Amino acid sequence: MNFNEINEFTKNFKRLSRKYKSLPDDLLEFKKVVSEFPLGNGKHFVILHSQEEVKIIKARFFCRYLRGASLRIIYGYRGNEEMIDFIELYFKGEQENENKVLIKEYLHQLNKENRTI
Repeated sequence: MNFNEINEFTKNFKRLSRKYKSLPDDLLEFKKVVSEFPLGNGKHFVILHSQEEVKIIKARFFCRYLRGASLRIIYGYRGNEEMIDFIELYFKGEQENENKVLIKEYLHQLNKENRTI
């Protein structure tokens, strides 16, 4: 499985990892889980958007520093390319829901790339 991060995700990840020191290790653990189960397993994963090329999934992200699943991660799974794009990471206390505009921009960019191929 290949992993990619959009700029917004990288920015949020850096900001949150200053606060929550276990975040880099937690992300490695999360990558292991989604490598095995890209669409998730159990009630902690929800498919927000489904197209033939990509599925957008929202998952609870367990952070050892927080001792709970107060973080959420949004990622796009492109099955035919075996690629996962991390779109957004946020703390539930700061932000209630995912950034729908960010997800639309990701899908728009992906469609533009598919048209040029």
